Amino acid sequence: MWAMSKPQDNNPADPFKKALAEATKTLADDPDMTVSYSVDPPGMNKEGVRLPQVSRRMTRDEVMLARGTADAYAMRRKYHDDAVSNRYAPTGNLAREIYDAMETARCEAVGARAMPGTAVNIDAKIAHEADRKGYSQITSAQDAPLAVAAGLLVRQMATGRDLPKGAANVADLWRGFIEEQAGGTLETLDHVLSDQAAFARMARKVISDLGYGDQLGDDPDQDDPDDQEGEAEEDQDSPDSAGEEEQEQDDSEAAPERSQEEQQDQSQAQVTMEDSADMEQGDEAELPEGEAPLEPPPPAPYSDADPNYTVYTTDFDEEIRAEELAEPAELERLRAYLDQQLEPLKGAVSRLANKLQRRLQAQQNRSWLFDLEEGTLDAGRLARVVANPTTPLSFKQEKDTEFRDTCVTLLLDNSGSMRGRPISIAAICADVLARTLERCSVKVEILGFTTRAWKGGQSRERWLAQGRPQGPGRLNDLRHIIYKSADAPWRRARPNLGLMMKEGLLKENIDGEALEWAQRRLVHRPEARKILMVISDGAPVDDSTLSVNAANFLEKHLRDVIAMVERRRQVELIAIGIGHDVTRYYQRAVTITDVEQLAGAMTEQLASLFEADPKKRAKGFGGGSQRRAG
Repeated sequence: MWAMSKPQDNNPADPFKKALAEATKTLADDPDMTVSYSVDPPGMNKEGVRLPQVSRRMTRDEVMLARGTADAYAMRRKYHDDAVSNRYAPTGNLAREIYDAMETARCEAVGARAMPGTAVNIDAKIAHEADRKGYSQITSAQDAPLAVAAGLLVRQMATGRDLPKGAANVADLWRGFIEEQAGGTLETLDHVLSDQAAFARMARKVISDLGYGDQLGDDPDQDDPDDQEGEAEEDQDSPDSAGEEEQEQDDSEAAPERSQEEQQDQSQAQVTMEDSADMEQGDEAELPEGEAPLEPPPPAPYSDADPNYTVYTTDFDEEIRAEELAEPAELERLRAYLDQQLEPLKGAVSRLANKLQRRLQAQQNRSWLFDLEEGTLDAGRLARVVANPTTPLSFKQEKDTEFRDTCVTLLLDNSGSMRGRPISIAAICADVLARTLERCSVKVEILGFTTRAWKGGQSRERWLAQGRPQGPGRLNDLRHIIYKSADAPWRRARPNLGLMMKEGLLKENIDGEALEWAQRRLVHRPEARKILMVISDGAPVDDSTLSVNAANFLEKHLRDVIAMVERRRQVELIAIGIGHDVTRYYQRAVTITDVEQLAGAMTEQLASLFEADPKKRAKGFGGGSQRRAG
């Protein structure tokens, strides 16, 4: 009799994934390295690498992306030394990004020269990233990331390979500027490519040529350990300082009375100075009220969450309505483009919105209390009075619903990294949710935040003209956009959301001040319940600000604002991170790995807030831990 065997669920992708993992270890020359596959964003740490997931279908795009990512990480692991990199790394944020991008390109180029097959795979990875970030749609160098362009140009020069379409567009936008400013330095590329330290020195020179030398920090080659040892030996051989200390000690021991007298004289002099200061303070206190010197009041803090948060100037900041940033005809054109681009998605979003509407309306159903002695006459029970005239009349009263009047604010990150599909889906989701919540008598406000310029704008120009004072604080011009106010009907504000498709609108993101601005607007609303949903794809980044302040300057302020909002409990705060773990900032947060999941995440998180059962509301957020939306 044959024994029955349990059928096995053989995944056709497993042999490929196993082979790719072994190949990655071999290329990296690290047999102990771990290789895993996940829907989370790819990454690398000391233990191993995390590659993009490969499904059972094993589409060509999935296979090429996994291969390219694996080869890129293997090349960096094989040819990159963290100690050397950290020694020469710049201190400024933008300079560090350019430095890292060039070092990544160096590792991939060295690997391509030794193993040409890796270059084809890494091209597929670069093409995927360029498509995901919408690089092919950029038309201005100001909207293209300089660090990415520098890395791509280094890779192209070192390998001689053409760049993928979207990546080539970004590189070409900056090519003229980089070649003009740093072309002479880059001519030495072939000579230093295989030497990481020599390449790092060249990269620092390129960064200086591009105008960011103030972000490099100290030159590590000037701090030679041999020189420091020589200086230490000279200090030990030189008897001057030791002799002076011994001389002072001998004098003190030889004349103890003199030392005591000098100490008494110093004490008396100090007392005299303190008495004089007290007398001056007393004279000022005795001045008549009208003649007392008037001191200007201290300036108001720029942030309620952190009084020490500084801003160089607010003269160029703006809070502006979307219709003021484009002509009506242009808004209608952009809105039509948005609808056309996301036509396949609207059906799914609408179904989720209808689900949310049913859950809200279920809580708003009218209910009554019957058989009361006063209230509204209950006509349905009059038959009992007719049948038995001695039966008293029955009254009813409408039961108060627990559903409070509510206002929801959607705060959308309008930074450059949202360009392409993320901002399109965020716009259409905000539009559909506003329409849905309006049907349920829930007020909705839609806000966006970005900056008016790249690299600081007029704020930085003023700072430069005034001699670059130390610690200027936030150093860019804010742009806070009102797409839809809470009291405006949805139909009137509908074209405004098309503005997010406008080329050149999306720039830097300073999240802390934007969150505080949205919270202030919401707190002054008359509704009993206030909900603020933040949709972002990354930590606050502004190159101009971070280049002249502490590296965590903007991130610290964001944490302070979040802590203030959550502590005061005037507003219920939730957040959705697109490909970025925002649970490290917000207590109530969810992270999605694919922008296609945004509609479901927004709907589910809002629906969970309207649950009648507090336990269900808490469960909707997983107690603040990271959840997957799908």
